[in-house]
Amino acid sequence: MRTACKPKILVMFLTVLAMTSTAQPLSAVEALSTAELALHCARYHDESASEDRTFCVRYIQGFIDGAVATDESVLNNVTKEFEQDESFSERAARTRIGARLKRYGPSVYADYCFGDPVPLAEVVEHVVADLADGSAIEDYPLARDVVYRTLRTHYPCVIED
Repeated sequence: MRTACKPKILVMFLTVLAMTSTAQPLSAVEALSTAELALHCARYHDESASEDRTFCVRYIQGFIDGAVATDESVLNNVTKEFEQDESFSERAARTRIGARLKRYGPSVYADYCFGDPVPLAEVVEHVVADLADGSAIEDYPLARDVVYRTLRTHYPCVIED
């Protein structure tokens, strides 16, 4: 009875080993290329291309939502770090950071500011126009870099100290 069980266990072990050895290693999510985003956004004005239009808009919206969430988290983490054994000058810097953050929002340190609520369609139009420029694909191979550049170009922060 034991000898009959060993081959089954051995076969199962070898099967599991084979399956795990051929699996792809875990890695970060593949970044969207500028060329792929440009293909979708090139059809943004085509009413019949609803999937491409939706993809274009949702990518840009997701970029902005993610940036706002992470910018705020990063600033909160930096503030916590400063609060530990801070000197007078560090406290002054933190206070200034807090004032800028309240006035301009967390994206101020990413070099773009929306100020008043900006319609998503307006932002999308700017990104679509920037993607239509063929040099964007060569200069910025990742879609996130083009969207970031567009935000910095069209929505610069005007900081009055």
